[in-house]
Amino acid sequence: MGSAMAANLVRGGFRVVGYDPLPEAARQLKRAGGEPLKDARSVADAAPTIITSLPSASALIQVANELAQFGRKVIVIETSTLPIEVKEQARAALAKRAAILLDCPLSGTGSQARTKDIAVYASGDNASYRAVVPVLEAFSRVNYYVGPFGNGSKMKFAANLLVAIHNVAGAEAMVLAMKSGLDPALAYKVLTDGAGNSRMFQVRGPMMVKGDYSSDVTMKLSVWQKDMHVIAEFAKANGCPTPLFSATAPLYIAATANDPMEDTGAVCAVIEKMANYRRRKRS
Repeated sequence: MGSAMAANLVRGGFRVVGYDPLPEAARQLKRAGGEPLKDARSVADAAPTIITSLPSASALIQVANELAQFGRKVIVIETSTLPIEVKEQARAALAKRAAILLDCPLSGTGSQARTKDIAVYASGDNASYRAVVPVLEAFSRVNYYVGPFGNGSKMKFAANLLVAIHNVAGAEAMVLAMKSGLDPALAYKVLTDGAGNSRMFQVRGPMMVKGDYSSDVTMKLSVWQKDMHVIAEFAKANGCPTPLFSATAPLYIAATANDPMEDTGAVCAVIEKMANYRRRKRS
């Protein structure tokens, strides 16, 4: 996500600097026309607007504490999918030094982010949101201001709950079609033009047709498990039953146990195994 956003911001005419502890991410930024820097402090010194795209709660708290040391008034656009209480901690740390944190998670996959086909659910200080709208427009298809800080994450949890269900629903339909003797490519083509189509089926259906979940990974199963846990805990805290979402969890766990680096579309392979379905070898 971070690399895709940076590349689109460069194409949008922004000067982009960035830091990532992984050398390959720095090389990607340089190839895209951005300027990789040595640490978070260098980014804070150079940019009035900072975007964070991080894999864990501990990473966000670490970055927030680092940025809070510099005492510069910046706006931080936080795009990760993390518990709201963690983002509140980061927000409080930054507020002590006049920095403003916006809760702005993204809806879409990494491949969608590369083509600006993602949505931003922005929440927090409204004036700060309005100030960074040009930045959001440079890397997303659409952005929504959804209210007070934390509402963005609430919206993302609801969106990802649908993603979890639609992904498994698409896989289940494909396995039924294939086991009944239908050609998988034909089934995908016809189903995507029908009433049961979904954006997730459009994104991951081609993987299910090929049975290949490692070539063009849009969301690693290892990362998705973090999102599943966050959503489950959020629903539990709100006393909201999620029977369909809960039913998908064992399938994602099984797919992760098989290969955590594969795409979440690999739940199709799990259902194929449950159905005792073997793909025909292509001639």
